[in-house]
Amino acid sequence: MRLHRLDITAFGPFGGSQTVDFDELSSAGLFLLHGPTGAGKTSVLDAVCYALYGSVPGVRQSGQGMTLRSDHAAAGTRTEVRLELTVAGRRLELTRQPPMERPKKRGTGSTLDKAQSWLREYDASAGAWKDLSRSHQEIGEEITQLLGMSREQFCQVVLLPQGEFARFLRSDAEARGKLLGRLFDTHRFAEVEKRLADRRRATEAQVREGDAELLADAHRMQQAAGDAMELPDLAPGEPGLADAVLSAAAVARSTAREQLAVARSGLTAAESAQAAADRELADVRELARLQLRFTQARERATLMEQRVDGYRQAQARMERARKAEAVAPALELREAADTEHREAARAESRARDLLPDTFAGAGAAGLVAAARRAAEELGGLESARRAEQRLTELAVQRAELERQERADEDVRQEAEAWLAEWDTTRAGLQTRIEAAQEATTRAEQLGVQREPAERRLGAARQRDQFAGDTEDAQRRVLACTEHALTARAHWLDLKEQRLNGIAAELAAHLTDDAPCAVCGATEHPAPARKSAGHVDRATEEQALTAHQRAEDQRTEAERRLGVVREALAAATAEAGDTPTGQLADEVAELGRLYEQARRDASWLHPVTEELRRAEQEHARRTKIQQEAAVRAASRTTLRDTLDRERASLEGELAQSRGTADSVAARAGQLERQAALLTDAAEAVRSAEDTAQRLKDADARLADAAFRAGFDTPQAAGEALLDDTAHRELQRRLDAWQSEEAAVRAVLAEPDTAAAAQRGPADLDAAERAATAADRRTRDAASARDAAARRCAELDRLSARSAAGARQLAPLREEYDRVARLASLTAGTSADNERRMRLEAYVLAARLEQVAAAATVRLQRMSSGRYTLVHSDDRAGRGRSGLGLHVVDAWTGRERDTATLSGGETFFASLALALGLADVVTDEAGGVRLDTLFIDEGFGSLDEQTLDEVLDVLDSLRERDRSVGIVSHVADLRRRIHAQLEVVKGRDGSAVRQRGQ
Repeated sequence: MRLHRLDITAFGPFGGSQTVDFDELSSAGLFLLHGPTGAGKTSVLDAVCYALYGSVPGVRQSGQGMTLRSDHAAAGTRTEVRLELTVAGRRLELTRQPPMERPKKRGTGSTLDKAQSWLREYDASAGAWKDLSRSHQEIGEEITQLLGMSREQFCQVVLLPQGEFARFLRSDAEARGKLLGRLFDTHRFAEVEKRLADRRRATEAQVREGDAELLADAHRMQQAAGDAMELPDLAPGEPGLADAVLSAAAVARSTAREQLAVARSGLTAAESAQAAADRELADVRELARLQLRFTQARERATLMEQRVDGYRQAQARMERARKAEAVAPALELREAADTEHREAARAESRARDLLPDTFAGAGAAGLVAAARRAAEELGGLESARRAEQRLTELAVQRAELERQERADEDVRQEAEAWLAEWDTTRAGLQTRIEAAQEATTRAEQLGVQREPAERRLGAARQRDQFAGDTEDAQRRVLACTEHALTARAHWLDLKEQRLNGIAAELAAHLTDDAPCAVCGATEHPAPARKSAGHVDRATEEQALTAHQRAEDQRTEAERRLGVVREALAAATAEAGDTPTGQLADEVAELGRLYEQARRDASWLHPVTEELRRAEQEHARRTKIQQEAAVRAASRTTLRDTLDRERASLEGELAQSRGTADSVAARAGQLERQAALLTDAAEAVRSAEDTAQRLKDADARLADAAFRAGFDTPQAAGEALLDDTAHRELQRRLDAWQSEEAAVRAVLAEPDTAAAAQRGPADLDAAERAATAADRRTRDAASARDAAARRCAELDRLSARSAAGARQLAPLREEYDRVARLASLTAGTSADNERRMRLEAYVLAARLEQVAAAATVRLQRMSSGRYTLVHSDDRAGRGRSGLGLHVVDAWTGRERDTATLSGGETFFASLALALGLADVVTDEAGGVRLDTLFIDEGFGSLDEQTLDEVLDVLDSLRERDRSVGIVSHVADLRRRIHAQLEVVKGRDGSAVRQRGQ
């Protein structure tokens, strides 16, 4: 990278535009940048950095670039930095403008102009610049890629700050690590350390989580095993936890199986004892049952002997009932016949009650004949029914004619009433139309009269206004005239006073041996003197100016008076002498009349439409009246025809109705009479039939009772039992017989008789023995089930723990491996003897390279006395890796760089900075750095050391480099001919450049 040209405008202390020609300065290889404190030497380097990266080093960058603007710059000057350089064989031009706050072009306040950036490249073949980008981000990425360095690296490598490298020599390993980490971008190694630490924590958490699950299962197994299991005294994450848990689980399972075998043996013995007790209990219960059975059979036999009489009576009652069952069909037949006869007699009575008294003693044949006669008369009324229906239709038609007649009469009367008012209505509408037409004509006339009246009123108002303005103008003219006369008199008075004292004014200009302007004499023995109140030429001219200004004001006032008078005359000619109020009243009256006429004229169209609708209504009502008259004539003919037909039908119906109100009523009477006669005949025949059947049933019942052995049918009926009583009596007899047979069978049983001969059975003792045996069996079964569940639970938990341990084994191996690597890279592992972190290890390798490159120049600067070496020794209890020592060839001893003197520290830090620049340049991909800057520190060197340091810097030209030294040392201005001087002033700083 080689700098060619730098243009600065309104940047830092530079209020205007400044140009630095680095090609001219670099031709000597070594140039000096000097100037007083605060002039802006560092600002030149800041401008280079800002042009490349868009920001300046350190704390000087704040406010998003707002503070970079010069306080000395003019308000309209835009801050700008333009840098021309060659990098990677490409000639580029970078232009940057930071954001600037400026006044708004419109209105008040300020606005913010955004930052701007331009990147151009010189095309040698075309001989012109071509634009590459105007994007801040794209330009930043392009420059960083071409230089291979970040802004921090550039400021350390190209702008060598000696104070920082002196602190680097004296600082501890941690501070050196921070600086080297920024330069060599070793954060990726720190990121590796962090990633390993995070991974170790993550895997450790997973291992702890798995161990916690194992311990949870172990606690569950301990709870299931009771006292047969002891938990390992280990925490989650500690080695050997899984093996300890699995071993304890194996012991618990073995113990549980032993306990299960013991429980099973106890259950077998208890079950055998319970079986014997159950058999004994069954035997005792059987003996007690047989003894109780024999006792109960004896008691039942005794009770049956006491009730034998009742049993014999029941047997006799059952025998009579069986005989009566032969008479039962005849009894049922007689009861059915009697019921049927009574029902038929009641039906006959009801039917006769509905007949007239004339049929009270009639038999069935007479009733049938009367019904036949009524049916024949009913058949003869069919034609009368049709006539009666037609008569009803005639009545409906007659009513409809009357309704139509009334409706037409209403329409006719309404039409006549409306038509009677037609002439009046038409005349009124025509009158309103004529009035509206007259109002239209009147409105047109009034509209013509309003316009000149309004013009006269406007002119009258202007006349009154101009009259007032004329009076004001006249007073203004009088005042200006009076003021002009006063000013003229004052001017004339001052002019007279000046003429009276003109001699003193001329005498003031007399000089010895110079001729007088009046008399020409060269001697002036008694020149006139100025008196008090002397008026000079300036005072007179001021009075004359005031007089002229007053005359101008008077002339202007007279001109305005003339203009107002002309306007007044014109307004008076238009309005006349009529007062303005009277004209306003006339205009208002004309406006009122005009508006009234317009309102009256607006009725012309509505009234015309109303007349048209009225004429249409007149035609419609006339037509309705004529149609109603035609309909009335046709109804008269139809009414006569209907009346004649109704009279004929009424004569026919009078004979058919008889005493009834209508034919339908007479037909109804006949239908009901025929039905009643038919029903009565049927009822009489049914009563006669049922009486004969009842008589036959009585004869058959008497014969059946005699044959069954009963004296009367009533005795047979009393002996007969219904189904319920028969079943109850049979049940009692069957129960007696069954009980007798059962008692005899029990008393005849050998086992029961033998049990009765034995002593009483002790059932309570046998039950207590059986209950105790059952309780012991249940306890043994519970113990066996608990032991089985314990074994099953331990097997399940052991299997889950074993599976968890197998799944956790790869994770534990990974954790052990990651933990070893994390401890090794963090410097906490026992294998890392020097406790060196991974990033420190990489930086130590870079520091070795820097020390080797710096030693080459340090030996020349110190006349071969000093050599920089890297040290891995630990400082106290801290970590090692970034130690830096100096080897003194005079003593042969190695000591810390903090022991160097001020001058030695300077050239050692200078050598270190140059070495660091070489290493960073190689690290950046071999980008050639042809321009370097070294800031301060030369004042601490003696003359011989200064020569040696300058020789080393001068030797950089062998690599075609140019070095700029920033220093206050006066001796350097004598030794270095190419110089860039920064001069400060009240209007801002400026640069002066001097070549070879």
